[in-house]
Amino acid sequence: MPMTRIQKKAQIEATNEKLNKAGIALVVHNNGLTVEQFSNLRRKMRDVGAELKVSKNRLTKIAAKDTPMEGIIDLLKGPSVIATSADPVSVAKGLVDFAKTNDKMVIIGGAFGAQKLDVKAIETLAKLPSLNELRAKIVGMIQTPATRIAGILQAPGGQVARVISAHSKKE
Repeated sequence: MPMTRIQKKAQIEATNEKLNKAGIALVVHNNGLTVEQFSNLRRKMRDVGAELKVSKNRLTKIAAKDTPMEGIIDLLKGPSVIATSADPVSVAKGLVDFAKTNDKMVIIGGAFGAQKLDVKAIETLAKLPSLNELRAKIVGMIQTPATRIAGILQAPGGQVARVISAHSKKE
């Protein structure tokens, strides 16, 4: 059943809103994924905080105009799927991992703000540590000096106590 003008307008507005809020938008081609495979991909993307959207290329091109993700317009040819997320690394990792195990999904490119991304840039992005991994490293770096400082501060007190204890045993 064809879409009405109202439905098309609603889809354009929803897609435009998602592209305006997203930190990254990646375009992949679905070259015959089964329903089960596509459901697994959606689940994997949802787990990393990303969203997959299948929409008509013509409507997505209209929605992408005047957004930070305008760079994806040229990529919208064929059976396109748009992956959007606030965290660029996790969505890139998820798509690259899925593409390695499934040759029916092909990464075409994307946009990271106003910058266009090719496949190599997306693969490089996927090799970076995710936002959560970076946060964990920063917390670890902050905690390590604190534990060292606590150990240093405790050491003189312990040494003084041992010296006093040794003097008391001598007398």
